[in-house]
Amino acid sequence: MKRSDSEAVYLTNQMRKILISILLTFCYSATYALHVKCVGSATQIVNQKTDTIFLFADEVHLATTDGSSVNWYRISDDSVPVATNTDEIYPDDGGYYILYNGKKEYFYAFSYPTYQPRDLLLTVSPSCTATELRVEGTLPEIQYITPTGQTRTLARECRISYTDLAWNSGSLQWEDSVAVLDEQPLRIGTYSLPAICKATDIVLTYEPLAEQLGLPQDSAITYLDAPIAVRSMPTSVTTVRGTAGELCNEVERPTDASVLTGSAPLEILFKANATPTAEYYEWQIYKATQRIVSRTDAETRYTFTEPGNYRAVSYVSNSHCPCGDTPEDCQRDSTEISISVSESMLLVPNVFTPNGDGKNDEFRVLYRSIKEYHIWVYNRWGKLVYESQDPAKGWDGTINNHPAAEGAYFYVIRALGTDAAANAEYRTKAAYKRAKEKADEAIIGVYQLSGDINLLRGK
Repeated sequence: MKRSDSEAVYLTNQMRKILISILLTFCYSATYALHVKCVGSATQIVNQKTDTIFLFADEVHLATTDGSSVNWYRISDDSVPVATNTDEIYPDDGGYYILYNGKKEYFYAFSYPTYQPRDLLLTVSPSCTATELRVEGTLPEIQYITPTGQTRTLARECRISYTDLAWNSGSLQWEDSVAVLDEQPLRIGTYSLPAICKATDIVLTYEPLAEQLGLPQDSAITYLDAPIAVRSMPTSVTTVRGTAGELCNEVERPTDASVLTGSAPLEILFKANATPTAEYYEWQIYKATQRIVSRTDAETRYTFTEPGNYRAVSYVSNSHCPCGDTPEDCQRDSTEISISVSESMLLVPNVFTPNGDGKNDEFRVLYRSIKEYHIWVYNRWGKLVYESQDPAKGWDGTINNHPAAEGAYFYVIRALGTDAAANAEYRTKAAYKRAKEKADEAIIGVYQLSGDINLLRGK
């Protein structure tokens, strides 16, 4: 839609107003910028986003930025100028202002050596959940009073550094790691640090103001010689079945030591990987909400044979951080690992081609989570030509090391999955069929299969 001429004029005027407003704001800021500078070894900082403060390393010396002569006043007593009609001043600590073009420009000047921290002493107290660092000594406050009568304190900073242990997920071990807490408020009192697990120096370095003034930063140091905090980083190693590139018909078999799900049996080694202060270990394994295993080892191996969802929980503690009467009182590190074991499965192909091309050369079933297995293969005259109790193996289409004739063969399979009941048993063909039709839970994980397998060689 095309704008009318009146709309265009209105928008143009609005844009002009906005631009004029921006220019006026810029001019106002430029006009009323502070016209005082520090001379010598000094720095200029802004506190509370509005207060300009000059800190001096030695002689306190201020001057106007453009060399103009002005009167200099104390904020606390502005009846008589401290200095009259001059472009420089050597003030005492405190707040001042000048009149510049009829406007008051406020600032504060301090000799830093007067306010340097002195005789700072550190002490450290470790606990199970934190490390308490206490600072004693003298820290004079840099305080000033604003024109409105507010007393303000210049915020000061420090840096706390120490060495702790950090988990390296590549090497799977704890390694030294330097921890640095920057921009901490410098104060006399207590700092709460994370729980430290390693004997270490703790260094308090202060302060950036000294560095800005070209003065050496000072520091205080203490030593944590007996840390008591405990941490752990549990890992697992699953036993691998089969090798890379191997023809294997087990579905979801563990082919990587890091997997935590798949076909049973899943044999897994659990490692607590605790820091050196650990004394006591406990592993608890749950199936859903039921605890099925409880062991007191740093490492424990367990084989999961039944389908379902499991949790392996690692607890690590020591005599300094004991476990209380309730879980809420328990000062110990705990971590949970989740495991999932698949339900059983058994699938039988109807053809295989033992022609040496590397594809479907053997009669193999596809299976998962099978604990008992037996297969018989017969020719058309009822003669047994192959038998095995290992579902990972298959018939290569030979009889007495000679190629079997092409055609149909008959197989019978009896197998139990890991999800079969402890008292599960095989039934007659008719009884098994009726149970399947009724979805009888008693035959869950019970496999009674039979049928034809076709041997085709092809080219």
